[in-house]
Amino acid sequence: MRQILFYVTLDHPFSILPNGTQAHPLLQIGAGILLLFIFCCYALWFWKFGIKQPEDKTAKPVTLKSTLTMLALQLAVGGTLAILFVPVRIFPVFGYGMMLLIAFVTGAAWAGTRAVKVGASRELIWDLAMCILVSGVAGARIFYLVQKRDEVYENVNGLQDFLFRSVNLTDGGLVFYGGMILATITYFIFCKLRKVRPISLADVVIPSVFLGLGFGRIGCLLNGCCYGDRCDLPWAITFPPGSVPHMALVNLGFLSPESLGSFPLHPSQIYSSIGGFLLAFVTAVVFRYRRRIGEVLAVGAIFYPINRFLIEFVRGDEFTVLDTGLTPSQNVSILIVIVALAYLVWLEFYGEEIDPDSSPQVIPKRSKAG
Repeated sequence: MRQILFYVTLDHPFSILPNGTQAHPLLQIGAGILLLFIFCCYALWFWKFGIKQPEDKTAKPVTLKSTLTMLALQLAVGGTLAILFVPVRIFPVFGYGMMLLIAFVTGAAWAGTRAVKVGASRELIWDLAMCILVSGVAGARIFYLVQKRDEVYENVNGLQDFLFRSVNLTDGGLVFYGGMILATITYFIFCKLRKVRPISLADVVIPSVFLGLGFGRIGCLLNGCCYGDRCDLPWAITFPPGSVPHMALVNLGFLSPESLGSFPLHPSQIYSSIGGFLLAFVTAVVFRYRRRIGEVLAVGAIFYPINRFLIEFVRGDEFTVLDTGLTPSQNVSILIVIVALAYLVWLEFYGEEIDPDSSPQVIPKRSKAG
């Protein structure tokens, strides 16, 4: 567990302090070095994938040199103003947030390579990724707040405290299914506005969703949330005093407040992360060899709930509901598997086939005349 990975400092903009300072004894990276890294990432991206040209054919073409020059000026001016005038001189970079960023960038970039093969642009994927990121985090948080409202809002003190607890993620508090529900609604609205066939686009993005899940669960481990139940296996992990699992076990009466850490727990975050990466690989293979539009979506919707259903048995932060002996996520998983299996059967009989000898342009919506 490591909630804060490192600090970004404005006082030493071009330095790396491995041991930090006395006030913040943790790795510190200068803001100037971070901006230089951002510039290099953009330059590599533009060099690899090119620069979007103006739709107006009479306009002057945009060159790599001019684009990088403008980017360098923007970063230099912004960085200089921050170093000179921003009163807060040091900023923490949280492990969970960093993993979400990695999930966002790698997932969108990977989906972009598949999108090109089916008649979509990379820009479409990045626009979609931003919408999914915002709605997914919001939905996951709302689902958690509804599910854990008695714990989160216990002894709440006024509106300001209520709002802070609603958005405070340092103690955990995101449920994947909640994010999936709101992100799905946002997804269909996006497809409607952009005139994109939702099932075709879903086949493109599903592998990236699972890739993002794999990185996101590593963030859960760094944050200490989504922890497992008691474990006697060699790979069991413990969490320090004051961590989310430790405080939860104290509140439940399993540990004393003076204990030096949690007892050994299942690394359920790692189980989920491995499951996410495996599902990303499986659905990417299905995308390559799919025979019908929608098969990737169906396979993902079948295997993820099975994966989640099994992992719930070793989770320590979920409790059974409705006298079913199952957690909320397990109940939802059963429903999703039933629907997904029915959808896969429907695809077998009525799904739109893909011609293996052509490169189908399946993303744009077909006109009514077609």
